[in-house]
Amino acid sequence: MSNSTSNHLLVVGSVAIDWIITPEAEREESVGGSATYFAMAGGGLAPIQLVGVVGEDFPREAVADLEARGVDVDGLETIDGGLTFRWKGRYHENMNDRDTLETHLNCFEHFSPKLPETYKNTAHLFLANIQPSLQLQVLDAMAERPAVVGLDTMNLWIDIANEDLLKVLKQVDILMINEEEARQLSGEDSLLAAAKSVRAMGPSTLIIKRGEYGAMLFGPKDEDIFSVPAMPLAKVVDPTGAGDCFAGGFMGYLAKQGTGLTSANLRTAMMWGSVMASFCVEGFSYDQLRGLEESAIASRFEQFVRMCELPR
Repeated sequence: MSNSTSNHLLVVGSVAIDWIITPEAEREESVGGSATYFAMAGGGLAPIQLVGVVGEDFPREAVADLEARGVDVDGLETIDGGLTFRWKGRYHENMNDRDTLETHLNCFEHFSPKLPETYKNTAHLFLANIQPSLQLQVLDAMAERPAVVGLDTMNLWIDIANEDLLKVLKQVDILMINEEEARQLSGEDSLLAAAKSVRAMGPSTLIIKRGEYGAMLFGPKDEDIFSVPAMPLAKVVDPTGAGDCFAGGFMGYLAKQGTGLTSANLRTAMMWGSVMASFCVEGFSYDQLRGLEESAIASRFEQFVRMCELPR
């Protein structure tokens, strides 16, 4: 019999401080990182456990914000005398493209995930965008194979760590990547052909993130294809972390349900992902997720469902 905590969700990834420049505004100290965004979005749906590393410069207020969202931060390591991973970027006028101006890995350069014992039986695991070798390390540290394993990766790892990436892909259920990454990983131009190729590498489910155009789901069955739009918004303030918030909403819903990767669960999770991403981009950092009421989330979800449904 499994000893896993059925509705808990473990995320392992980066926790950072960003310097964001958009065409209309700038924030020099903007808390970010894949694990941070994921946890702030998913925390509204399921109990989150976070593993990451920060330096002494990481604001205590941000840790309090995570805890207020129901995130267990026992796995957030603070390096004495160290500095937090920092990234600086400038967005173009279209708010889709951006340029990296500075990257300072700091304590994240030597990050080695340390899982508290209470995390090792968690039933739902998301391996955010870190080196594939570290993702494999996390899987090896689990007491048993989680019921659902999701993973994110990027062009860099596809290019320089392909062997380790292929190893970890064999052990995951869900892969989340963008269109460019799907084509790079598969060597296929057609998204349908790319999806078939990538799913043959291990993950039964592939989600292709398409930015302002939403996301596509390629499920365990070849015919199980589903697409959701992005939530229409009057104004996008800061797109940073939108994909991570999508992942948090998606995986958070699956963990909350705890009933596996059925077609209905996957499709509904896609909609929750899009909803949580929409809150994220309405402000800098996770400003719009801080103190977000369940009623506001439910209201936007209902609005999104109505927007997508066919007339009867």
